Amino acid sequence: MRFLMLTAALLLATAAHAAPQLDRADDHGEMLVVEKGLKGQLQQVRQTVVDRTSNLVVTAIGFLGVPYRRGGNTAETGFDCSGFVRAMYDQTIGHLLPRRAEEQAAATQKIDRNDLKPGDLVFFNTMRRAFSHVGIYVGEGKFIHSPKPGAQVRVEDMSGSYWQRRFSGARRVVSTQDDLLKTSGD
Repeated sequence: MRFLMLTAALLLATAAHAAPQLDRADDHGEMLVVEKGLKGQLQQVRQTVVDRTSNLVVTAIGFLGVPYRRGGNTAETGFDCSGFVRAMYDQTIGHLLPRRAEEQAAATQKIDRNDLKPGDLVFFNTMRRAFSHVGIYVGEGKFIHSPKPGAQVRVEDMSGSYWQRRFSGARRVVSTQDDLLKTSGD
């Protein structure tokens, strides 16, 4: 929510900065209409983000039990961790992330662990290097991922000692304002 509020504040500040300063009372009414229109657009964008994030998590949960497969990126062949994340974002949001976990970390916005929201990415050091494993945060301290050979897509608790010790960071996939406005009419 804080991200959406920051985005809204930035958009309003940008609009206010870009708009000419109006001194007359008539122009003040026009300014209110412009601001209300912008607020409506922002509310629509906010709802689109919430809907898509919910769809992302619900879709990911639908793949519980799909087997791990190194290099895998479909339910039919199985998933590795980054293939799973990439497929979920592509299928639900239409955002194609890079293929490898460390590339996904580099292509997304760093956030504080305390700011995690469902749909954010969580990264772990499972191969003696940061960002060698990735999952999707689902809320309440849990994430969904495709863990390792012989295992299946599953939900795990980040507070477990294994994951706590290996946590590398949290990231958020950020779409541009134009992408959000374009999809808000879908």
